[in-house]
Amino acid sequence: MNTLIIGSGPAGYTAAIYAARADLKPIIYTGLEPGGQLTTTTDVDNFPGYPKGIDGPTMMHELKEQAERFGTEVRIDFISKVEFSSERGGVHKVFSQDGTKIEAKTIIICTGASAKYLGLPSEQKLIGGGVSACAVCDGFFYKNQEVAVVGGGDTAVEEATYLAKICSKVTMIVRKDHLRASKALQHRINKYHNISVLFNHEVKEVIGEDVVQGIKITNNLTEELSEINITGLFLAIGHIPNTEIFKGQIKMDNNGYIITESKSTITNVPGVFAAGDVQDKEYRQAITAAGTGCMAALDAERYLQEI
Repeated sequence: MNTLIIGSGPAGYTAAIYAARADLKPIIYTGLEPGGQLTTTTDVDNFPGYPKGIDGPTMMHELKEQAERFGTEVRIDFISKVEFSSERGGVHKVFSQDGTKIEAKTIIICTGASAKYLGLPSEQKLIGGGVSACAVCDGFFYKNQEVAVVGGGDTAVEEATYLAKICSKVTMIVRKDHLRASKALQHRINKYHNISVLFNHEVKEVIGEDVVQGIKITNNLTEELSEINITGLFLAIGHIPNTEIFKGQIKMDNNGYIITESKSTITNVPGVFAAGDVQDKEYRQAITAAGTGCMAALDAERYLQEI
């Protein structure tokens, strides 16, 4: 086969649309979470073309239908092992969960990244109901409301300052006695009167049945418990790229993100391309993932024309 796409978020489905229209006859393996992270998002308001917004699962279903309309074969399964060829024009081998071997001239990796969560049952229950791992994606829904951000690194400070422009109050919950963010970013906090930082604190429980109503926090020095009334809880403690099965087969950075050539989706393995959050640790948006999915399909098409 010409093109195999691993992963089914905005990057995967967009790659499939472009690859199918180029007559590459792509097959897409959806992975364990068909549709990716957006399937856990209730409302998507910032993707162009949806003036009234759309919920994440519906959007992913429509992208799937669009890919299938052009001839993409969608398989609800996941890839458990890969054997990439190092030769230009070589055939790559991958294996699905049930042991099926698939051979392809080009592979587009769109396995995404998973946000780190605290692991609290109350937190998991309210993902999409006030618990979020993306302020840029969901902050708008908490305009003029009080929210909290968990984390002390660069991402946490960036999320907090972004939210401070929208929300009435932002409380940062920091486990240590200092921020890990760069000094330049730390100075940003001082510009916002509505950001407060609670050092040496951790979230113990998220309060609410269907939506977030508050959090229970503890001072990890004194063990004193307290509550904060908020409507949104934003986790900014990092992401994990879903690249475990590719380790040793493809070049990655120290955090496990696949490295691609500048302004392209080309990896160090001939015929293997990467798109979306699996290679993007800066933007992590549905629209940017879709954009790189388009790029990957075009890169794959050019590669096939040249070999």
